[in-house]
Amino acid sequence: MKTIINIVIKEFLQLKRDPVLFRIVFLAPVLQLVLLGYAANMDVNTVHTAIFDQDKTAASRDYIQRFERSGYFEIDDYVDSYQQVTNEINKGNVLWALVIPKDFEKDIETRQPAPVQAIFDGSDGNKTSIAFGYVQNITANYAQNILLQIADKTGRKNSIAGSLEPVIRVWYNPDLKTRVFMVPSIMGLILMIITIILMSMAIVKEREIGTLEQLIVTPIKPYQLIIGKLIPFVILGFIDILIVQTIMVFWFGIVIRGSFIFLVFASFLFILSTLGIGLFLSTISKTQQQAMMVAQFAIMMPFIYLSGFSFPIENMPKIVQYITYLIPLRYYITILRAVILKGASFRELLPETGMLLIMGILILVASAMRFKKRLE
Repeated sequence: MKTIINIVIKEFLQLKRDPVLFRIVFLAPVLQLVLLGYAANMDVNTVHTAIFDQDKTAASRDYIQRFERSGYFEIDDYVDSYQQVTNEINKGNVLWALVIPKDFEKDIETRQPAPVQAIFDGSDGNKTSIAFGYVQNITANYAQNILLQIADKTGRKNSIAGSLEPVIRVWYNPDLKTRVFMVPSIMGLILMIITIILMSMAIVKEREIGTLEQLIVTPIKPYQLIIGKLIPFVILGFIDILIVQTIMVFWFGIVIRGSFIFLVFASFLFILSTLGIGLFLSTISKTQQQAMMVAQFAIMMPFIYLSGFSFPIENMPKIVQYITYLIPLRYYITILRAVILKGASFRELLPETGMLLIMGILILVASAMRFKKRLE
């Protein structure tokens, strides 16, 4: 036990002597969370708009003003032809154009269908679909207001019997902000990056400068060296968790609704997997640059794409969905979002927790055995 403690102390002393590594451990998570927390935002708050109003009546102006008053639409230009509409969209100046035909007001007054045209730039499907929803909602409210005005003028104020009035309640994220959904999962992303890269680079660095060979010829047993190497990074991982959660709560205002103890336990299980991966990378890499490149392109990028962090897993092809079951980050992100946003308990997340435990043990044990074999 004393030998393991001495190795742990040696690792922390190395961290203290390396200012670059110190910044990676303690400053990088803060910058990553703040930057990603604002960058990973798919909300559409400003929709750039062009207006082609061929009617130019009080009715068309009222319809246009409803878009302005919504707070989501910014009218960038009033055009006079379809060619100008095409140019504005092709240049990327606007996301969509509203075309109001002639006789718009006349059709409304004579109770005839009053068509309007919405031309969208569909390059960004997600942004366009959200903006299209805004347009539909405003148009439906405008049409309903017209029907109410007609009912008032004709004296038919009785509501239709059996009509339904939906009352919408949004749980867990009432404001429907993307940031609230993304920030908890960013914590898993940061923890994965820090533990995998630091673990692999720390061991490879010792091999490069020759200190690892010096440790091998000492009476230190392989398992003592492995445990002594793992413990510091487990501690550093938990420090990063506390830092990230503090920023999440006090900077972004996202409160942890579930059990903090369970969240820490799940984080420990995830760290077992990432440290095991880092340990494995150290056995196949000869230089720190090689270890970092392999970690980034062979491990972290597939994890990010296939874990549900960036894209919904249910939208992926079936064969890819099966592959995601091999990604530890998938289960950890599910736990993070469920515990932090929904207040889910251990019982509700037992399958994900069990998979993290199994994968963490298998990956760490297999990597430790390979590392031990390399030492021998």
